[in-house]
Amino acid sequence: MKFGPASPADAVGGVTVHTLRQGSLVLKKGTTIGPAEVAALDKAGVKEIVVVRLEPGDVSEDVAAASIAQAVAGDGVNVERAFTGRANLFAAKAGVLVVDRAKVDRINAVDEAITFATLAAFKPVVEGEMIATVKIIPFGVEGTLRDAAVAAASGGGLRVAPYLIKRVGIVSTLLPGLAPKVIEKTLRVTAERLAPAGAAIMAERRVPHDEAALSASIRELLGLGAELVIVFGASAIADRRDVIPAAITDIGGAIEHFGMPVDPGNLLLIGNAGGVPVLGAPGCARSPVENGFDWVLMRLLAGLKVTRAELTGMGVGGLLMEIVTRPQPRAPVGPDGNRNVTAVILAAGRSTRMGGPNKLLAELGGKTLVRTVTERALASKASSVVVVTGHQAEQVEQALSGLNVTFARNPDFAGGLASSVKSGIAAVPADADGAVICLGDMPLISADLIDRLIETFAPDRGSLIAVPVSDGRRGNPVLWSRRFFNELMTLDGDIGARHLIARHGEAVAEVPVDGRGAFLDIDTPQALEDAQRG
Repeated sequence: MKFGPASPADAVGGVTVHTLRQGSLVLKKGTTIGPAEVAALDKAGVKEIVVVRLEPGDVSEDVAAASIAQAVAGDGVNVERAFTGRANLFAAKAGVLVVDRAKVDRINAVDEAITFATLAAFKPVVEGEMIATVKIIPFGVEGTLRDAAVAAASGGGLRVAPYLIKRVGIVSTLLPGLAPKVIEKTLRVTAERLAPAGAAIMAERRVPHDEAALSASIRELLGLGAELVIVFGASAIADRRDVIPAAITDIGGAIEHFGMPVDPGNLLLIGNAGGVPVLGAPGCARSPVENGFDWVLMRLLAGLKVTRAELTGMGVGGLLMEIVTRPQPRAPVGPDGNRNVTAVILAAGRSTRMGGPNKLLAELGGKTLVRTVTERALASKASSVVVVTGHQAEQVEQALSGLNVTFARNPDFAGGLASSVKSGIAAVPADADGAVICLGDMPLISADLIDRLIETFAPDRGSLIAVPVSDGRRGNPVLWSRRFFNELMTLDGDIGARHLIARHGEAVAEVPVDGRGAFLDIDTPQALEDAQRG
């Protein structure tokens, strides 16, 4: 292949290397020079242009890309028409992408002019999704190099394994203290995981965390035609002799592998009973967030056996950093055994529903509402207290005179609750592990409730959001781990952080409460009168 400058007349048959702009003339990169282009170049006064010419034995970039892509494409893969030296490959159906890493490497080793890139091996893909691309760097390559790349790709190095398993049986084991809603959530999350593969839960059973009961349920589901059985244990699998593996072997099955170097997902177990895969799910499989369980589940749904060697090879890239519930680095706790938590009291609002007066300055039991809430925060195990002020800031701060608090002024208080949350979080000391966000108009919040939230807060065990709950209803205050501070700083308008609690359900620890304390806020004159009457 020849490359270099030429006059317009001598460039006929060549392909432009760069886009040329001169006056009104625009000649794009990759244009083949013909008589019309020569005339336009002469008219524009262009004396020289850089072109590339194929020599005998060379093949064009598009021809080379297309032939390599066709050679590497296997079952379930479509190849798009090559353009500008690129041939893209797409999934012809939903399934799991299977990549022959050795073939990919051999193609890329042929010459620097030939490149081939794919999505990650074993990635679940949908029909029409781009899964790979062949790109030829120059405008053409020697035919012998193209042929070598085609030979390296021969037999197909890329295929989409379609989903085969459609009928999934679920067994949940039970122990005292495991709430029914945990089981319901697990089933919902699992159904959502299975849906992209066209699979569904054909039957589910709930049995005591006991070997005999579990064995009977697995055997029943297999008899009903389950093509895959997943066991969600009330207690994590601790050993190959534990309840779940013992139940599998009890019915004549075998344990193929226990444990995987993916976190979260370490405690996954793969077994087999009568040719049907049986999964002992790790605890993280109850969460919708991607974890090691997904990596194995989707392969099995596509009929791909997951070998011991493949499992042990998942360590590189197996630390899934987006999982918020992973234990934090060990940090010292206070002398009372609790984490360093700051109480943030939101006291910047305009009290618009009160019709004029600032409700925070209204008195209840001889004290202003805001002082009552602040004193209770100070009496708790919170290490420090930040009070966010805005509307009538001077009066609110005066109502708290003499108290050991830090004030954070919110200049955007009229914008709504979110601005106060952000002002409070920004003022939390750098060494705090978390913040318990209290509303200044909730005078029945007690120091004891705040203490219980702090005691429940356990980053080492994945309890990163502590919320008071009564009869399934969530109240205030809410304790947030520092891990969520960046997300809290993205809040906007007059909406709080409830959607973040829903998003990170796996990180929520609920604290049962009685009475109105976690739910009563003074928003209206009538509510204030009711509270004053007791």
